[in-house]
Amino acid sequence: MVRINENYLKLKAGYLFPEIARRVNKFVEANPDAPIIKLGIGDVTEPLPEACREAMTRAIADMGDRSSFKGYGPEQGYAWLREKIAAQDFQARGCDIDPSEIFVSDGSKCDSGNILDILGKGNTIAVTDPVYPVYVDTNVMAGNTGPADESGRYDGLVYLPISADNDFTAQIPSEKVDLIYLCFPNNPTGAVASKAQLQAWVDYARKNGSLILFDAAYEAFITEDEIPHSIYEIDGARDCAIEFRSFSKNAGFTGTRCALTVVPKSLTVTASDGSEVQLWSLWNRRQSTKFNGVSYIVQRGAEAVYSEAGRAQTKALISFYLENAKIIRDKLTEAGLKVYGGINAPYVWVQTPDGLSSWDFFDKLLQSCNVVGTPGSGFGAVGEGYFRISAFNSRENVNEAMKRIGNVFSKQPVA
Repeated sequence: MVRINENYLKLKAGYLFPEIARRVNKFVEANPDAPIIKLGIGDVTEPLPEACREAMTRAIADMGDRSSFKGYGPEQGYAWLREKIAAQDFQARGCDIDPSEIFVSDGSKCDSGNILDILGKGNTIAVTDPVYPVYVDTNVMAGNTGPADESGRYDGLVYLPISADNDFTAQIPSEKVDLIYLCFPNNPTGAVASKAQLQAWVDYARKNGSLILFDAAYEAFITEDEIPHSIYEIDGARDCAIEFRSFSKNAGFTGTRCALTVVPKSLTVTASDGSEVQLWSLWNRRQSTKFNGVSYIVQRGAEAVYSEAGRAQTKALISFYLENAKIIRDKLTEAGLKVYGGINAPYVWVQTPDGLSSWDFFDKLLQSCNVVGTPGSGFGAVGEGYFRISAFNSRENVNEAMKRIGNVFSKQPVA
């Protein structure tokens, strides 16, 4: 008899975004002419920066010449890309990160799940609520939780509520936890953490021998100078934190796939026999065994992000989406809705009006406005009563979507 990983059976009925797709598809089948605008998932819409496209075109030409052809590359990523990442993303901000501590991958979503390969059973795990669902679901799959209760919370996880009541600031737990998932700028709420707040987390982690898994996929959207872009801007973070980053949102690589994970060589944990084990060595072994690296063509495209032209074009992309976010914030506020985020992040977190549940608000927007967003309850129990709207779309679609929503929720029709 074939045995299965029965932890998968503990997962809720459907991952959030497939459930959204199911509801949208059902609506479209019944209303085939409905002009749907999707502001749900965080998928970019604008073309790759020209510098990246040109670099990838040159890389394709390299692959057509025996003298420049590339087969398997280093599982950790090519040195010329890792060096630019280290210099411009970290060292330029005062972070003591060496290129050898950077691992290039095909997605921060993948890495935030794959990191569990090198972490054992029995860890106490803390996540915010609401939370990016991947953090929770991958721990369920790995057998690190019990079953979910009626609210969707899994036994074995420590949930840290973030809402308007606490200014979307996760409180440091009173008990000792081993793994801490932090995401700033936050997905889904768009909140950020100050240097003092992150320092408190690092101090807690060092005191308790905890490991911070820090998702900085949206750091490029930070607009306020005093907000840290990396956990490694915080004193002591090298000894207690792993950071995940992505080219998906800043340079539009969602369909191209390139990301990175930073594992400092100074980061150690204690094994069951009391010995100190370097996590860098474990992750390096994991990647070397299970991963053949990101393609040469894609890495050349990512390298171009750090060129003078690439930096300017990427900055323009980020500004475009942030302007979308501002339009969403302003128009929803004018419509009488309570909104958060959208300043240092491409997401606007909306409090649902009139006591509507998150999914009821989803259905109302879909049916009355033909606009798709993401129910806050899909990110956790505390997300109930909220709704996420993404700024990743064309300006035309964002303006039209806000006009439709304004006409439904405003007392005065929007022109």
